[in-house]
Amino acid sequence: MGTVLGDIIPLAIGVALSPLPIVAVILMLFSKNPRGTSLGFLAGWIVGVVVVATVVVFVVDPAQQATGGEDSPLSAIFRILLGIVLLVLAYRDWKKRPQPGEQVAMPKWMQGIDSVTPGKAVGLGVLLAGVNPKNLTLTVAAGVAIAAAGLSTSETVVALLVYVVLACVTVAAPVVLALALGEKAGPTLNSWKAWLTHNNATVMMVLCLIFGIVLLSKGLGTLLGT
Repeated sequence: MGTVLGDIIPLAIGVALSPLPIVAVILMLFSKNPRGTSLGFLAGWIVGVVVVATVVVFVVDPAQQATGGEDSPLSAIFRILLGIVLLVLAYRDWKKRPQPGEQVAMPKWMQGIDSVTPGKAVGLGVLLAGVNPKNLTLTVAAGVAIAAAGLSTSETVVALLVYVVLACVTVAAPVVLALALGEKAGPTLNSWKAWLTHNNATVMMVLCLIFGIVLLSKGLGTLLGT
């Protein structure tokens, strides 16, 4: 159990450190319906993480059981492919990083986010958590790690819960802060938004590079028997 937690906790932190979704939920907290939209977005984010991780565990686990609980070539190939995807994303984000003094352009999906309805906020949360390439790749990797560990059902549930809680904590933090402090949370939320917006590409590049190398090396290590 300890080994799998050591594998999935860094991956969960990688999902949690997603700057633009945090910016999105902060903008929702300044919208006409801050409580409904921010809680809807958080709910969608949680659903997206839970669904992807759970589906991967159920898909990979039967193949893993056939190997007697040892790391299978299939899981190794998954890790190699996921590592390559993350390295490609790291290169993309490196090319997109803003130059000194350059104004950072916000993505099109964030336009008009202050007027989004709670229902659309849920859908947006699901998409950003479960379909965004970086988050999808990390969550698939976490599901593979859990399935490959040969855990009991209760241990698998605990591992999934740990992953989901950590992957969602940064999106939940602005919502909890706003609900607890009300208008007093405004300056703090604005400072978070400014820093995250400016450093989004750099943060994403570093995360994708680190996790890409880790997954690629683990997959190759398994295939080569090291």
